Amino acid sequence: MSSDSIHWMQYAIGEAHRAPQQGRRVGAVLVSDHGQLMCSAFEGEMHLASWVRTLRRKVRELAIASAHSVYLTVNTVSADGSFDLTQLLNAVQVGTVYIGMPDPALTSYLDGDPAIERGPVHRFPDDLQREIMEQNRGLYAACGQSIRCNPHYSTHRISEAVCAGLRAEGFALSRRDVTANRERSALVSLIRHRHGVAHASADRAVGAALARAFDAKYGAYDYAYDARAANVRWTDDFMAVYKTASARPLSAVNILNVGVGAGHEAAALFSDCPQITFADIAESGLAAISERSPLPKTLVSSAEDLSALPADTFDLYVSLRTYNSSFFDTSAAAHEARRVLKPGAVIIISVANGFLYTQRGFVVPGLIIPGTEFVDLYRGINIANLIGTQLDAAGFRDVRMFPTSTEIYLSAIAA
Repeated sequence: MSSDSIHWMQYAIGEAHRAPQQGRRVGAVLVSDHGQLMCSAFEGEMHLASWVRTLRRKVRELAIASAHSVYLTVNTVSADGSFDLTQLLNAVQVGTVYIGMPDPALTSYLDGDPAIERGPVHRFPDDLQREIMEQNRGLYAACGQSIRCNPHYSTHRISEAVCAGLRAEGFALSRRDVTANRERSALVSLIRHRHGVAHASADRAVGAALARAFDAKYGAYDYAYDARAANVRWTDDFMAVYKTASARPLSAVNILNVGVGAGHEAAALFSDCPQITFADIAESGLAAISERSPLPKTLVSSAEDLSALPADTFDLYVSLRTYNSSFFDTSAAAHEARRVLKPGAVIIISVANGFLYTQRGFVVPGLIIPGTEFVDLYRGINIANLIGTQLDAAGFRDVRMFPTSTEIYLSAIAA
């Protein structure tokens, strides 16, 4: 993301700081084609007026017909259920939209939401999203989009487990350090510079910490905590996606399943598939598969490094709800997937897009913003779009997206 974009995001957050503290704090900025400020507004700038009413008044006074971009800290919903941003976009032709956070009142996808229906909409980085949440601490703390609905996910945080794992390796980092360095390479670099160790040593420590963290969280995972418990036909969803990309039965193709978790997916989808290899960074899930199958092929490996496997080998690559994992390098994983697949082979990836509210049996849609308990309604869709772009860059064609009630599937063909 460009430094200019970051500047205007921070400017919008600064505008929101000017809003009265007792209510919703929102900032919005319109920027010209020449990168100049056209006008801005914040919630409560005009007495008893929303940010959009204030901004539209300024647009009329300045006779603004179009803008290069708009930066909005919170995609607010008005009392009648319509989106305030839509009012602005109806009044001004805007090229690019940047949104920080969904309104904390949003607990489901709504028709007319410009963040979903308006083509490319860019998001603020995680650190700025957390800043916006802090501005509106009370609103987000009390909202229904919270990970507290699910005891497994609220008590098993990967960042905390990674901190503990690195301490065991002799590298003391705070949770803030880990949250601010969510890519494996960034975490390795931080350890190298802070502790003065070689890259190989830092990388081994991070790899071991990640393996232990994912092992602890998913190695003995109970599906009673899983969003799929609210969608018992999720296997039908998978097969429907597969059949759009291939006419061959699963039992007849050579499959690579990457990121097997506790082995539940393997049992549900691939029990009748004799040509299959299972790969995971943690060993517990692989052990569970070994108990269920007499002759499984297993590989302790990350999706980003499948160098133990030869190129042009597999007919189908499957990785469900792994590419949205913490510290995951989707670009590297996509390139490795393309390398091990035969030309014309199929890849199917899914992105988790919800958490089971265990006491009430429904799904809270979205994914967690790192370092918070807030389930961001838009995050799963954003990640799926990013993965689609990276599949295309890695040498796949015919990238297609299939949203379901609990996850978002992507399929593509190896070019």
